[in-house]
Amino acid sequence: MKNSKIIFFGGKVLYFLVFVVFISLLVPFTRNSFFGQGHRWFLMLLFSFSLSFVLTPWARYLAKKVNILDHPDDRKVHHQATPLLGGIAIYIAFVGSIFINNIYTKPLLGILIGGTIVFLISVIDDIIEIPAGLKLLVQFLAASIIIGSGIVLDLFPETPFGLAGNIFLTFLWVIGITNSFNFFDGMDGLASGLGIITAFFIGVVAFQTDQPFLGWIAIALMGSCIGFFPYNFRLHQPATIFLGDAGSNFLGFTLASLAIFGDWADNNPIVSLATPLLIFWIFVFDMTHITLTRVISGRVTNFKEWINYVGKDHLHHRLEFLLKSKKQSVLFIFFLCACMGISAVVLRYARTVDAILLVIQAAIIVILVTILEAIAKKQANND
Repeated sequence: MKNSKIIFFGGKVLYFLVFVVFISLLVPFTRNSFFGQGHRWFLMLLFSFSLSFVLTPWARYLAKKVNILDHPDDRKVHHQATPLLGGIAIYIAFVGSIFINNIYTKPLLGILIGGTIVFLISVIDDIIEIPAGLKLLVQFLAASIIIGSGIVLDLFPETPFGLAGNIFLTFLWVIGITNSFNFFDGMDGLASGLGIITAFFIGVVAFQTDQPFLGWIAIALMGSCIGFFPYNFRLHQPATIFLGDAGSNFLGFTLASLAIFGDWADNNPIVSLATPLLIFWIFVFDMTHITLTRVISGRVTNFKEWINYVGKDHLHHRLEFLLKSKKQSVLFIFFLCACMGISAVVLRYARTVDAILLVIQAAIIVILVTILEAIAKKQANND
């Protein structure tokens, strides 16, 4: 009982200190000091972190007040009703840090508008369930906005057929990563932690490749996830709030857009393709794995069944079966994602052959994980 009171008091003190930091960053003199010393990225990190940290308890209070809760059922791993709407804190913190930075471009506005549309429809989905087809249509609209703002993959030559191919792959990438990110919001801290790791490596490679503007955006998104993370991932207790679809879909959409927005290599299309592919490898692997296994097993026979299918066959579910622990599964995925991100950082001075080898290495790693999963499942069936 005494330890609980100490922890509670310590939490209140920390909240007050972070609140003071946030208020100080609203003062023009403080912001100008960061700008003048070339620490714009640090300002955006502190601002998004502190605002997210301060807002999350209020988002939790709001969710409880209006009864927007995630209730346990057979396909979920938590055992008590948990407030949703954590995505509200992340969204406001991210957008607020962009406004504080006060530098805008057409692609950034496209990301903000598209991300806001995804966020709003997902908030509604957290309150009243929306058909999967309608959500997919809205994601298509949001992806169309970023394409209209100039954020398009450039894998094929600038011919009519090449342009059509680039636009198709852009839709596939953005919508695929958005939904894959949402799928990972199935265990405490998993999606928000992956948001931190993914945004961090996008930021690192952006600064490596002299793209500070892209780095600032990634840092802002990372900071908003860091501020939310302590409420969402606790080692010995369950999460006090979830991201909800609003948070996971917004994060997935924004990160996927940043991956296309970035220019990852000069005159080397293989390295340019391999960099974001490695950073997002976990999401690509999980989406590919569940699609193939569901189709091959006959659980999904058409596109409508695919978008409506809900199951416990994602990477974190399979790892929990293997490791017998939710927390260990989450940490395992964090380390796996970080491993792939480090490979992307190495690509800064890589040759084409190095990029290909790193992608092959990433494939081998997930194949090994898949083999371990299969062995554990076979042993369990034999028992």
